[in-house]
Amino acid sequence: MTPPIDQPEPQTEDSFDGRDAFLSMPFLDHLEEFRKRILKSIMAMVVTVGAAMYYSKEIMQWFVAPLHGVKLTVTEVMGSFMAYFKIGLVVGFAAATPFVFYQLWSFVSPGLYPKERRMVIPFVTSATVLFLGGCAFCYYLVLPWSLQFMIGLAGDIFNPLITINSYITFAGVLILGFGACFEMPVVAYILGKLGVVSSAFLSKGRRIAIVVILVVAAVVTPTPDIFTQLLLAIPMYALYEISIIVVRFTGRRG
Repeated sequence: MTPPIDQPEPQTEDSFDGRDAFLSMPFLDHLEEFRKRILKSIMAMVVTVGAAMYYSKEIMQWFVAPLHGVKLTVTEVMGSFMAYFKIGLVVGFAAATPFVFYQLWSFVSPGLYPKERRMVIPFVTSATVLFLGGCAFCYYLVLPWSLQFMIGLAGDIFNPLITINSYITFAGVLILGFGACFEMPVVAYILGKLGVVSSAFLSKGRRIAIVVILVVAAVVTPTPDIFTQLLLAIPMYALYEISIIVVRFTGRRG
């Protein structure tokens, strides 16, 4: 009787893919891949910034609405042009976020298992919604309050003379900062999938996270009032708790 021939164990989808090769790549190769993703993202932003500048006058009317009629001043020859250019940068960057998030996913996805790589659409969608949600939260709630507080400090003693460029810089940094901070669950999801963090690690780090959140809120919000800072810190802490849940159910096990 012929002895049975040993059959090779079947390769599962998770046991044979490019994940190990990706994780064993030299650091410079990762850096080169990251550079390519950055360049593609910049090219996309050039397109969206150009489109935003084309409609800059319409966008400007929407952007200054939180001032509630407070007049802005131009003090330089190039002031109006720079204002429209900054508007294009802020809105163009926000419009390019879906493509930027796709490039981010494309960079980290080789380190995931094949089943996890198919989550590209939910990832890009959720990341975009969170970013734009953070921007909208700032524009409709935080920005009007901050402007009212800052301009109100002048009282009857000073006559506020606000330049258009200073306003766009102030509002743009605040809006994009809120959008970036709202990405916390997405960052936690990626780190959890790569096995960098776990839900237990995040749970134990709550006290440190609170301190970091308060510091970030103080840096991102250029206004000195504690209420504006809390308007960012409280949602950020809620997102931190959501991040723990996300990592608990989707993070790497074993």
